[in-house]
Amino acid sequence: MALQSVGKLLSNHTAAFEVETGDFLWRREEGDKKAGEKEAEKEKLGKLEFTLDYNFADSQLIVGILQAQDLAAMDIGGTSDPYVKVYMLPEKKKKFETKIQRKNLCPVFNETFTFKIPYAELGGQTLVLQVYDFDRFSKHDVIGQVKIPMSSVDLARPMHEWRDLQSGEKEQQERLGDVCISLRYVPTAGKLTVNVMEAKNLKKMDVGGLSDPFVKVVLQHNGKRIKKKKTTVKKNTLNPYFNESFSFEVPFDQIQKLQVIISVYDYDKLGSNDAIGKTFIGYGASGVGLRHWSDMLANPRRPIAQWHTLQLEEEVDAVLKGPRR
Repeated sequence: MALQSVGKLLSNHTAAFEVETGDFLWRREEGDKKAGEKEAEKEKLGKLEFTLDYNFADSQLIVGILQAQDLAAMDIGGTSDPYVKVYMLPEKKKKFETKIQRKNLCPVFNETFTFKIPYAELGGQTLVLQVYDFDRFSKHDVIGQVKIPMSSVDLARPMHEWRDLQSGEKEQQERLGDVCISLRYVPTAGKLTVNVMEAKNLKKMDVGGLSDPFVKVVLQHNGKRIKKKKTTVKKNTLNPYFNESFSFEVPFDQIQKLQVIISVYDYDKLGSNDAIGKTFIGYGASGVGLRHWSDMLANPRRPIAQWHTLQLEEEVDAVLKGPRR
């Protein structure tokens, strides 16, 4: 009798265990299914339309960035400010960027970029089309990318395709350097003095690992350039010392909407000068650029010095061209 009770008890426990186990497995399968659906939903980053054509006579790869559709929304308002970065791996020597399309998840670009690469060298390279969301106050977020190994492309005929964007790590942006600027404004005389003091840790632009830097100072009012000056060139250095002052006549009624644009270039004797980086101070600036300007206005007749971190030229230009109040 006792044995029968024990057997019945064991039988009941086994049945209960089987029910619980079955229920657990069913719940786990449902959870996996939902997680899979969520992951799939997360991976829908949008798609990109592009063209490829190779000019054998001139050894040129011509890349067309046409448009994107259904891009992932990266901003709080449920939209993005997309642009496309185009470059080749592994060297990354030459990079191109499209214009930024504001608040648009289906942007049309219609831009063409040309890489001069001998046909024999193309096979070992990979073309990267990286879609970013522009952010004027912080680093840009990568939405997704398309990678095309050139060994997989038949360059005998033009290519025109739509491809889904894949998730990709944001390309690490290297530091461009810093520049120290002193500002002094005398309201009674309507005189602004900009002193380009020095720069440090500039990006290496020359083959020898150095640069030949100089600084251009541009005054802009209401989006129009009114004055420009530039320093002398400092040879073979990434930490140049300038200490060069430029004075500008700026009436008090113009100072509130003035922008001082600082661009650092690498001088090139044979070709065009290459931009190392850029920043601006004054109207429309944020962070250090705004604080420096406010400090100058709050301390008339006193020189106020401040270090500014250089940014990519196109990023600063995009902010300068942004909507004006």
